[in-house]
Amino acid sequence: MGSTKSEHFSTEQNEMAVLAKAMGHPARIAIMEYLLSVNTCICGDIVNELPLAQATVSQHLKELKNAGLIQGTIEGNAICYCINETTLEKFNNYLQQLNSKMGSRTSCC
Repeated sequence: MGSTKSEHFSTEQNEMAVLAKAMGHPARIAIMEYLLSVNTCICGDIVNELPLAQATVSQHLKELKNAGLIQGTIEGNAICYCINETTLEKFNNYLQQLNSKMGSRTSCC
């Protein structure tokens, strides 16, 4: 297998790539939107909100959690999820930096 050569990129570039990859599926976008809309920790409701099997939703939650976009706490037999505001702010700030650089560019194409 080929190497990603991630060591050739800055820490921030690698972190943003992980976040972007985690957000790169519509089910994960839907999970993030749902967690933001309820503004609380959710245990079992996420499966009811998506047209996906429980195992599939669990895999998407795992990807979001591994990227640091959501947090999970164990409550009895359930894991309750909520947005990791610190990570989401970091991602948002990076996107805002990109957007602000767009305003100072001249058209190239």
